[in-house]
Amino acid sequence: MKEVNIYTDGSSKGNPGPGGYGTILIYKENRKELSNGFRCTTNNRMELLAVVEGLKALKYPCKVNVYSDSKYVVDAFNEGWLQAWQSNGWKKKDKKTVLNIDLWEQVIKLINVHQVAFIWVKGHSDNTENEKCDLLAVKAACRVNLPIDIEYEKLTNNS
Repeated sequence: MKEVNIYTDGSSKGNPGPGGYGTILIYKENRKELSNGFRCTTNNRMELLAVVEGLKALKYPCKVNVYSDSKYVVDAFNEGWLQAWQSNGWKKKDKKTVLNIDLWEQVIKLINVHQVAFIWVKGHSDNTENEKCDLLAVKAACRVNLPIDIEYEKLTNNS
């Protein structure tokens, strides 16, 4: 099984506001960079979407190390939050509905294909790949004519 490292980061200018994600996949000497932005979204959605897009880019089942500076993402897996949320009908301990269910469901499908480890890295602390992901995310959020984050805007327009 191939071992791939995926570095991820998300960004938003305002929360909510224009946002973007950056993802870098590294397999041996091969490297692929992905990014995109949306006109209105949140930082946590972009952090999570970075993981989704990285895993979706894999063509075969792989052993994957996902590096993220998002405790929201990493702790959801490593601290068992995601399993608890699912068991409680997508409710948190405070009985509020979990946000970003659409993206969590995508991640769940993808991690069932791969062997995935989530590794937290401190943001803005000289981790070269994390810093590059941050640049990709910020640059994507600054593009003109950004597409709609359909699920986010659908949810917020119904609130």
